[in-house]
Amino acid sequence: MKKVFVRDVFNYFKYRRLVGDDNSLNREIHDADINRPGLELSGYFTEHIYRRVVILGEKEIGYIKKMPIENQRAAFEYLTSDDIPMILISRDLPCPEVLYDIALKKNFPIFSSYAPTSSLIVEIVSFLEDYFAPVDNLHGVLVQVYGRGILITGESGVGKSEIALELIKKGHVLVADDRVDVYRAHNHITGEAPSVLKNMLEIRGVGIIDVTSMFGIASTTDKSQIDFVVDLQKWDQESVYDRIGGQYEYLNVFGIDIPKIIIPVSEGRSIAVIIEAAVNNFILRSKGVCSSDIIEQRVISFINEQKEEN
Repeated sequence: MKKVFVRDVFNYFKYRRLVGDDNSLNREIHDADINRPGLELSGYFTEHIYRRVVILGEKEIGYIKKMPIENQRAAFEYLTSDDIPMILISRDLPCPEVLYDIALKKNFPIFSSYAPTSSLIVEIVSFLEDYFAPVDNLHGVLVQVYGRGILITGESGVGKSEIALELIKKGHVLVADDRVDVYRAHNHITGEAPSVLKNMLEIRGVGIIDVTSMFGIASTTDKSQIDFVVDLQKWDQESVYDRIGGQYEYLNVFGIDIPKIIIPVSEGRSIAVIIEAAVNNFILRSKGVCSSDIIEQRVISFINEQKEEN
C-alpha cells in the first residue's frame, strides 16, 4: 500500500489553500473514508475521526454559526489535532473565524473548493481508494490495444515483450513490461509499471529500450484497467485448442474475474495481429455480437435444411 500525504491531494485537486504553509502539506492520510463532523461539533469526541480528511459542508457551517464561541473552540481544537490530516470546506463557504485562528496557530491545513459536498466526497474517496487498495504483482506485459487493457502472460522466453514491441509499432500503447503492479479499485483491476521499469521494454538480444524516447510520448501510459488476458503458450501438437471461441477462461485477481484466452505460439504466426483480432472480437462480444453463436446458428440451420430435404 502506498503512502499518501495532504500534499498529494493538494497537488492533484488544486484546492484553494486557506491556512497552512508548505510544511503543513506533509501530514499523512491513513484512511480512504472521510468524516463530516456532526457528533464532534456537538461535543461528542470519538477516535474514529482520526487520520481521515474532514469535510465541512453547508449543514456543518450552518450549525457552527449557531454554536457558542467556547463550544467552537473545543470542537476546533479537536478537529485540528495532530492525527487529523486536513479540513476541506465545500462550495467556497467562509471558514469560521475561530477555526481559522486555531488552524493558523497550529499551522493546520485548511482548503476550500467551489464544488458541492457530495462531489468532494466522491472525488476524494475515489482518489484515496487508489492509494489504499491492496497491491499485488503479475508476471506479464500490459498494453492498451484499441483502448482496452490487455495483459499478455506466458512462460519466460515465449516472446511477450517482442509481441508488445510489434503492437507498439502498430500504434498501440505500453503500460508495463515484465512486472505489472495490480490493484482493485471501483470493481475493476488496474495495472501499472513499477517506477523503476516505467516506459521500459526488455528485448532479448537488444537490451532495455526506452519506449517513450523511441516511439514518442503517446506510446506509453502510466496505468490502465485490465480488461482482457491473452495467455501465450508454445504450440503443442498433443494439446487441443479452442477453434470456435464459445467460452472464455478467467483469471481471478482480488475477486474479479478477467476474461482470458490461450493463444498457441508457433513459428510463422503473427501473434500481434492475432491479438488485435482477439481484442476486436472481445469488443464485439461485449456489444452482443458473438461469432461462435452465429456459426452455431448456421450449423443448426444447415442441419434442419438437410432434414427437410431428406
